[in-house]
Amino acid sequence: MKIVSWKDLNEQERVDILTRPATADDGSKAKLVADIISNIRNRGDEALLEYSRKFDRLESDHIKLTADEIKSACDRVDPELKTALKNAYDNISMFHRAQKPAPVVVNTRPGVTCELHTHPIDSVGLYVPGGSAPLVSTVLMLAVPAQIAECPKVILCSPPPVSDAIVYAATLCGVNNIYTVGGAQAIAAMAYGTETVPKVNKIFGPGNSFVTEAKKQVSADFRGAAIDMPAGPSEVLVIADESANPAFAASDLLSQAEHGPDSQVVLLSTNPNYGSEVVAEVEKQVQELSRKDIANRALEKSIAIVCESLEEACAISNIYAPEHLIVETKEPRALLPYLRNAGSIFIGGWTPESVGDYASGTNHTLPTYGYAKTCSSLGLADYLRRYTVQEATTEGLTNLSRTVELMADAEGLTAHKRAVTIRMDILRGAK
Repeated sequence: MKIVSWKDLNEQERVDILTRPATADDGSKAKLVADIISNIRNRGDEALLEYSRKFDRLESDHIKLTADEIKSACDRVDPELKTALKNAYDNISMFHRAQKPAPVVVNTRPGVTCELHTHPIDSVGLYVPGGSAPLVSTVLMLAVPAQIAECPKVILCSPPPVSDAIVYAATLCGVNNIYTVGGAQAIAAMAYGTETVPKVNKIFGPGNSFVTEAKKQVSADFRGAAIDMPAGPSEVLVIADESANPAFAASDLLSQAEHGPDSQVVLLSTNPNYGSEVVAEVEKQVQELSRKDIANRALEKSIAIVCESLEEACAISNIYAPEHLIVETKEPRALLPYLRNAGSIFIGGWTPESVGDYASGTNHTLPTYGYAKTCSSLGLADYLRRYTVQEATTEGLTNLSRTVELMADAEGLTAHKRAVTIRMDILRGAK
């Protein structure tokens, strides 16, 4: 990690230092994904199986787990892991259940009632990465809110062979439609449907750059499906003062660096010596990681910045807008009013980012790559759609009629005006 002083940087250098590593693509990735989507949309299962054999080494034509396969997978999961997953499930359920919206009913004028209601999205698809790091926690983060929202149809896709723990976590959340497909081909299958995989209205979940590109493309097509949020490489920013333990900060930085070589971690400190202490701890701790090669590659693109004050650190954090923001200061809650742009904030030295990733109850599906300036963490609302209801009595229409007629006139929309005028003429005639 490079260590720099914020006050020594000019305006352009400050912009450059907070710029994420570019995701290189000469257009070939987008074209490959577009071809995959087109083939699956036109040829269904035939194309889906071809890509699954090519990219995921699928050895059979069987892509949906049977009830017996699901039971066998659940039986193989270690009992202690089952207990851990159930604990996490309970906490995540409690937090997301508290997010249930209440209907809104407002009388805006005598005789005019406006209402806001919600109902669950009819069908949702959950994508859970497999490979070198099967994200069993992601199952809970995606499926618990779908369960609480009571979405009528929920399916899950994960690359073969699907982890037994992923299957067990899915069943905890009532998800029994599990498909052994991954990558861009899974996103295409859920967006358009095949003979085996049903089409869904919205797709949730993280993935590699091909999955991200596929989500982007299907969400731009009216025939495809909506998506949860834009996605990019994982990231964390730590704000620390002289009270922070360098070992804690180093472990938090590494917990994100091990996600992938394109992840980025940032340290903001008010102590000029603290950055060096954390870097030393990082170099020590990284040697103990099973994914140290991946973490080291991420650290090459990461940065430690010395700030003149905690206020300045907050301002820098708001510019960067991190996915995860950890505040390890003497009075961390005092900084909350100054922190605006972050996917999720972790308060104090005893709140590592890991607790949010797994079991505190908040959702770990978060906006990355600066999208935290406009996007929010995943929640129950993402599985619901809002709709409004309005009702006017004769008194209500009378109260609003002149306002509507004048506004319709101003816009030159005669039919809009007449829809009111005709009714008012009848009311006046009745009198």
